[in-house]
Amino acid sequence: MASDYLIDAKGISVRADGRSIIDNVDLTVAEGEIVTLIGPNGAGKTTLVKAVLGLRNLSSGSVSIKPGAVIGYMPQRLSVDTNLPLTVRRFIGLAGKAEKGKRQSVLEEVGVLPIVDSSIHDISGGEMQRVLLARALLRDPDLLVLDEPAQAVDVNGQAELYHLISAIREERGCGVLMVSHDLHLVMSATDKVLCLNNHLCCVGHPEAVSQDPNYVELFGPQVAESLALYHHHHDHEHTVDGHVIPRHAQDHEGHDHG
Repeated sequence: MASDYLIDAKGISVRADGRSIIDNVDLTVAEGEIVTLIGPNGAGKTTLVKAVLGLRNLSSGSVSIKPGAVIGYMPQRLSVDTNLPLTVRRFIGLAGKAEKGKRQSVLEEVGVLPIVDSSIHDISGGEMQRVLLARALLRDPDLLVLDEPAQAVDVNGQAELYHLISAIREERGCGVLMVSHDLHLVMSATDKVLCLNNHLCCVGHPEAVSQDPNYVELFGPQVAESLALYHHHHDHEHTVDGHVIPRHAQDHEGHDHG
């Protein structure tokens, strides 16, 4: 296993009730890298995440996790009984012991400190997702695993949340494995995309994946055309093989970024 890989999974397959849920999928996440799994409903995205984390038995394949790596996991959904009175502060406290001031610091980092004494039943979907993110960050993870982090969040809130995830990666240097069903939403917040539909359809940088014939076949030409209009707002560009070229270097070479 390469020293900079937090996860190195090879040939992952999961079967249940006589059918294949995911088949022969490879997945790596490097330190400081954001990797996003995309695909339609039922594609096996959550199953793959659970298999990698050891929460789902493998039918075949292997998973290596860097020794000593700490993982923070944000589930796709978390139901709390509405009859249970629970403030944000108390909910975060249930995540376990933390150093003095750490909970407040993490809540501030994700932007929900002002609602710390609100009932979790009264906060918005976007606020709840940020609270769940804070809960995952309390562990100071080397790898942050986020299953559909922008669900139940409006479009503006989704963009802000993905921006926050990018900022967390930059500030903490952690790797991120993220599940989404919408490439357009995550294009500016990910380094590598795996397009899954029970098997691996295509993999690469989001601009390359959006033009892949397998992606177009899976999601349709209209989605692909809308992505073609997307402008990537980064301080760097990526070559086809994923290498990073600083934007100022390309400007110096006279490249047109359109």
